[in-house]
Amino acid sequence: MVIGPNGDNLGRMSSRAANELAMSYGLDLYCVAPQAQPPVCKILNYGKFRFEKQKSERAQKKNSKSAAYKEVQLHISIGQHDLDVKAKRARGFLEDGDKVNIRVVLKGREMAHQDLAVELMKRFIEALGDDLSLGVEKQPSWEGKCYSSVITSKKK
Repeated sequence: MVIGPNGDNLGRMSSRAANELAMSYGLDLYCVAPQAQPPVCKILNYGKFRFEKQKSERAQKKNSKSAAYKEVQLHISIGQHDLDVKAKRARGFLEDGDKVNIRVVLKGREMAHQDLAVELMKRFIEALGDDLSLGVEKQPSWEGKCYSSVITSKKK
């Protein structure tokens, strides 16, 4: 099946006849759908076609933003003001559309006070504020000496 340079259907023909027809136009024969029965080919300027395809891929890549992971690290001995500053920073990350990995790190004998890490995580999430509709991508869990959770913003 051959499609002409103007988009009109030229019908079924052999590959040799389609190549000769494309040469008569001074263009290339490009197989658009090789798996179709019969295969669909189009007569076009392949260099221009490839350029336009690359241009649209670059535009798509430019416009798409993958959510980056930002990390906020806390210790159980953190002061209230420092906690508020880190919460404000995390709120900014969430508003930008990033995912925030919150980690409460315990050192040495602090491991005996894991309940303080759990409480600090709850305080930090409350400090992020209710104006953001938060979504928990990964529930808080222990990973060695770290208590971590991944938070996202549901609001676009």
